[in-house]
Amino acid sequence: MTKAEIITEISSKTGIEKVDVQETVEAFFKVVKSSMMGGENVYVRGFGSFVVKKRAKKTARNISKNTAIIIPEHFVPSFKPAKTFVDKVRTGNKITK
Repeated sequence: MTKAEIITEISSKTGIEKVDVQETVEAFFKVVKSSMMGGENVYVRGFGSFVVKKRAKKTARNISKNTAIIIPEHFVPSFKPAKTFVDKVRTGNKITK
């Protein structure tokens, strides 16, 4: 499902104009991004947590040049679904293709 499909679905279920739903969805993503860029985690009860994880410094290998390179410590965004959300997905109906 794409963001456009999500916006259409929310609009049809709530009766709110697509433009207003799009602005709201975009604002939500903007808040989550800016919070995580500032090192702050975002918790949505019953859905999951958007957390910032720290990756330690490590040595990697450039296989084309056969040289070792150092990857400095850095932070990556991560999503951890809530237990109730995971349980609902496990027991939900699956679409087979």
